Amino acid sequence: MISVFIVAASPLARASLENLLAERQLEVAGSFARLDDLAGSLDDTPVDAILVDTTGQPFESFLDSVMASGLASDFTVILMVEPASLAASSTALGAGVRAVLPNDISADQLVAALEAAQSGLVVLHPTQVSSQVNVNGFALWPTRSPGLEELREALTPRESEVLQMLASGLGNKEIAAKLAISEHTVKFHVASILGKLGASSRTEAVSLGIRRGLVLF
Repeated sequence: MISVFIVAASPLARASLENLLAERQLEVAGSFARLDDLAGSLDDTPVDAILVDTTGQPFESFLDSVMASGLASDFTVILMVEPASLAASSTALGAGVRAVLPNDISADQLVAALEAAQSGLVVLHPTQVSSQVNVNGFALWPTRSPGLEELREALTPRESEVLQMLASGLGNKEIAAKLAISEHTVKFHVASILGKLGASSRTEAVSLGIRRGLVLF
């Protein structure tokens, strides 16, 4: 049985998540209003995962708190976010978060995502990735694939710059303007990056880049 800590600012959200997980035979080891409130319980209560509902909170600052806490390095951290924040999935992965889920998912999807994340998979909404294994409406892939550290060919300094800009959400035209090169050249660099990383999309390239330490936040 997976043991879970719940963090949600709203008492109603906490109660709803507690009931949902309990009904599906997952153990709720504790429920908290803030991440800071976890500190006193982490050493005393064995727990597998930390489910955090960020609804109503500035996502970027909340993610900074997750990174500062170091929780994601020791526990399976799952974030539930407002749909508008799903675009920040890559940043969350860079912070070590294992899953980023919309806060309007079904109970079955939430439990499936928790189980997948706890088993060692990264779980994202399918709009954020492509060509991944799809289970219960979410895209999954291993957190560490065989040979992950070995690129097919090293990225050039310029390709590394372009990858970093892709991670920042810039489009080809914006990248071209920043680097003072043509859009055609940007497309060439992007195609080369995808090939070297073995990615099928820009988003997947960013995710793989994060996991290899090629993208910094």
